[in-house]
Amino acid sequence: MRILVAEDFEVLAEAVADGLRREGMAVDVALDGDDAVEHLTVNRYDVIVLDRDLPGIHGDEVCRQVVAAGTGSRVLMLTAASTVRDRVEGLGLGADDYLTKPFDFAELVARVRALGRRSAPATPPVLSGGDVVLDPARRVAHRAGRRLELSPKEFAVLECLLAAGGRAVSAEELLERAWDEMADPFTTTVKTTIRRLRGKLGDPPVIRTVPGGGYQIGAA
Repeated sequence: MRILVAEDFEVLAEAVADGLRREGMAVDVALDGDDAVEHLTVNRYDVIVLDRDLPGIHGDEVCRQVVAAGTGSRVLMLTAASTVRDRVEGLGLGADDYLTKPFDFAELVARVRALGRRSAPATPPVLSGGDVVLDPARRVAHRAGRRLELSPKEFAVLECLLAAGGRAVSAEELLERAWDEMADPFTTTVKTTIRRLRGKLGDPPVIRTVPGGGYQIGAA
């Protein structure tokens, strides 16, 4: 899942980003509205955690642009204001959810995950391919009943492959969905993660390399 955190208080922005990365998400950070809009012109995000009171381009205008773009990105609006009127106004702008500061991080994660499920094509709550089963909500994966001890990136890559439903997923798409903007597109990070994931999945192999097409789990 690819997330944009748009928040001008840098300490909070980085804390939220680091926490979401530990949950296996790819997270970019924007510290003002102009930076947020620039990110949105380059990347497609599943969820945007958006401070309503951003400097530069106001958070309200960023939200309007997200909705107008029609990309399917979901907006979780953050604000220090807690009145019903403020919440109604935020939702009226097109935000999908609303969270008042200060907030509990576990609640933020739960809301981001819920919005992420809404941003993507409908997928089963539990993903599977052969004897590999992955539960995104519980953050657990098994093969033939054996629990897999996966790093956040390995889990994210496996989730992408299973969610593709047998479609080949390119290295570029995996890099976009499972890593953030700090990843170097010219490194072998995807290949290395796939190799480690294959090792943990064991035999017989379930991840196939598709020449010129990437990687695949399931039907050809």
